[in-house]
Amino acid sequence: MTRIKRGYIARKRRTKIRLFTSSFRGAHSRLTRTITQQKIKALVSAHRDRDSKKRDFRHLWISRINAVIGENPKKLYYSYSILMYNLYKRQLLLNRKILAQIAILNRNCLFRIANEIIKKKIPRRLNSGKVVE
Repeated sequence: MTRIKRGYIARKRRTKIRLFTSSFRGAHSRLTRTITQQKIKALVSAHRDRDSKKRDFRHLWISRINAVIGENPKKLYYSYSILMYNLYKRQLLLNRKILAQIAILNRNCLFRIANEIIKKKIPRRLNSGKVVE
């Protein structure tokens, strides 16, 4: 039986992993066993941090909107929660990201939106289903 030399497939797999971890320091970019561990750790961290990034940005948008609404000269709105509640009741399709951009770029526009919402009476529904103005 002829001798079969191994290594082509395995070497190809290892070099592929090595390319992924080439920017890591020390043994984390040189030794095969630690390279595979570091690759798994990096991918787990990336997956976890994508979710935390979404949370962080939502928190940032809320704090920006609340800061601008709080300094409203007419003091029609005192807090972020009241504004969001009225936007929800009016069924306006403005998400927090867009509202935060409006708050930063054009504060008067945000105040105008808030004033228009508060001027119009929101119809309430009673338990019987009747609409009260």
